[in-house]
Amino acid sequence: MKKREEIEEKYKWDLTDYIKDLNEWETIYNYVKDNYKSILKYENNLKTKENIYNCLQEDKILGEKLGLLAVYSSLKVKENSKDSKYLNLLNKVEKLSTEIAQDCSFISSELNLLDDDFINSIIADPKFKDYDLMFKDIIKNRKHMLSKVEEKLLSAISEFAGDYSDIFDKIDTADIKFDDVCDSKGNKFELNNSNYAKYSISQDRKLRKSAYQNMNGAYGRLNNTITAIYMGNVKTDHFYSKIRHFNSSLEASLYAEDVNKSVYDTLIKSVNDNLPVFHKFFELKKKILNQDTIAVYDMRVGTGKVEKEYSYNEAYDIVLNATKILGEDYNKVMKKAKQDRWLDVYANEGKDTGAFSWGYYGKHPVVLLNYESTLTDVFTIAHEMGHSMHTYYSNLNQPSTKAGYEIFVAEVASTVNEMLLLNYLLNKAQTKEEKIYYFDYLFKMFYSTIFRQTLFAEFEEHTHFAYQNGEDTTPEALNSYYYNLNKHYFGEDVELVPEIQYEWSRIPHFYSSFYVYKYATGLISAFYIANKIFSGDKDTLNGYRKFLTLGCTMPPVELLKVAGVNLEKQETFDFVFDSMKNLLNEFEKLI
Repeated sequence: MKKREEIEEKYKWDLTDYIKDLNEWETIYNYVKDNYKSILKYENNLKTKENIYNCLQEDKILGEKLGLLAVYSSLKVKENSKDSKYLNLLNKVEKLSTEIAQDCSFISSELNLLDDDFINSIIADPKFKDYDLMFKDIIKNRKHMLSKVEEKLLSAISEFAGDYSDIFDKIDTADIKFDDVCDSKGNKFELNNSNYAKYSISQDRKLRKSAYQNMNGAYGRLNNTITAIYMGNVKTDHFYSKIRHFNSSLEASLYAEDVNKSVYDTLIKSVNDNLPVFHKFFELKKKILNQDTIAVYDMRVGTGKVEKEYSYNEAYDIVLNATKILGEDYNKVMKKAKQDRWLDVYANEGKDTGAFSWGYYGKHPVVLLNYESTLTDVFTIAHEMGHSMHTYYSNLNQPSTKAGYEIFVAEVASTVNEMLLLNYLLNKAQTKEEKIYYFDYLFKMFYSTIFRQTLFAEFEEHTHFAYQNGEDTTPEALNSYYYNLNKHYFGEDVELVPEIQYEWSRIPHFYSSFYVYKYATGLISAFYIANKIFSGDKDTLNGYRKFLTLGCTMPPVELLKVAGVNLEKQETFDFVFDSMKNLLNEFEKLI
């Protein structure tokens, strides 16, 4: 794997718009450190609108600078975790953040003591229009707030309570070692988190199996350690939910985003009720691959008929063409992102695995890729740029206090882009083989995003409630539950391998509890929206474009209604699964 300095500059993100150099970083850091104590003059004085407004303004300005330092430092660590100077900067800013959070925790505590009538008068005051959501949340969350002293203590705890994700990240990116994989000819190849995806779609079945077993087996060798780390994260969630008077960490998570539990429950039930749809896909998959059996490691491989490699430039152009339907201005910003180097394209030593979109308010979004030239990588560009475009339009149209959209809707824009790309490729297909290939890709999306993420959600829910209820959460218990859950989801006709029991231990999103189910609701929403846009529904297109600009100005389920999706209705889920059945019938006819 190449070192960072061996990658051409045009394929590395440009972060100079964030912070130009280390001197500027230190200047901003010192400014925040030297000035944040000025906010302390408002302690015990947040009783008038004037003091409240001035305090919030000063806090916002310093908070934005502090956030910029943290995001920049994190991005530099993620581009190369072996560069210790940026890790030191990140530790430095995190320590300062904790110190400030502790000293300034009085703000939320004192505002929480204000009576509802006064808070409602603040909400109605145009001067506070950038903060009205915060005050609405105070009324909503009042029963879950603690005393000033207790809130300050919780702020201090946060310095180490979130370390579990960081510890796992270090294992995942730097410390874990994989056995070489072997193909059907006996050739051996290096395995790492970046090239695993390439092996998992290889036409060589032995190579696919070797990659699957060696990947999961490596995490299995760390089973006791990773279980301890993960359960530490679960215990932390339980602690916070209990101390804030929630019945469970799931309830706390749903409450935080104003999501009714019926949405979560309907997803789980709908997927379980429709497992035969996926089982039919698995059976068709076996026919496509011309195999006597179908195994868990066969799910990601394509038909092989039109498999090709895509250069980064070619891939980006395909995504540009596929998203033209969203408007000229949307396309213009997409082009600017590539020209101005918002994307970090290729893998290098020490670079974070996978892909993500991130950024900070007032700065352009950025995308981390580990581009390997497959069709999957083309879809990854579409996906991550969907995130970035959502961030771009939200930041453009909302103040910093309202721009950050909830995680619940975070996967919608990314998945709409994927659906647009798939529709574009299907419409361009010239042969039966190409159509089969793209239909297969579509159902692999349903499999990976609805089937797998809902399976993950069930495992996650089980683990949290097992701990809460004092049940067995040893490595053996978690492995056994995960294995049996896979047996239920895949059915009798899909072969599992022993190493699948360890797969849960390599899922980083489990450290952001109750995140994974949102991938499934995101695809369901995106599929619904995209189908309307495909059919020429201008209202849905306009509603979706408005949705991208709204940030967190409405509860997420209500935001989706702006785009035409109602997840509180069973009919929405039924529409998606009925459409899947119809598409599956078309797929079967092609085969």
